[in-house]
Amino acid sequence: MTVTIEKPARTPHRRSNREKFAWLFMRGSGVLLVVLIFGHLYFNLLTGDGIHQVDWGFVAGKLANPFWQVWDILMLWLALLHGANGMRTIVNDYVENQRVAKGLRIAIFASAGVLIILGTWVVFGFDPCADPNLNADWQQFCTK
Repeated sequence: MTVTIEKPARTPHRRSNREKFAWLFMRGSGVLLVVLIFGHLYFNLLTGDGIHQVDWGFVAGKLANPFWQVWDILMLWLALLHGANGMRTIVNDYVENQRVAKGLRIAIFASAGVLIILGTWVVFGFDPCADPNLNADWQQFCTK
């Protein structure tokens, strides 16, 4: 008696590494966010006059500096993408209705996208010299 074993028919199947990359992004962005947030807190609250230095002039001076613009943009983008990805994971785990889950994921990433656009606009579009009638230390950054 001869036994023949038939190989199962291969179905064309594309494997996606999306979840693996999302998992890696969460770990990498989490570590980078810890560094960015604690750096932000250190330079804003522990250097100079501490909390007493944080006013309009301080913020205007930081947002006039390209280094701090990039720092704040990285913190903003990573925090929003990290949070949106975490919410996506929660939706995937707990929402059973696929249509509702898809709608929630669209809403999550759409709101994160809008906040990223608005936050980026604020950081790069901030003009401390827009109102020259304000009398503050920030005027040192304005070119006449």
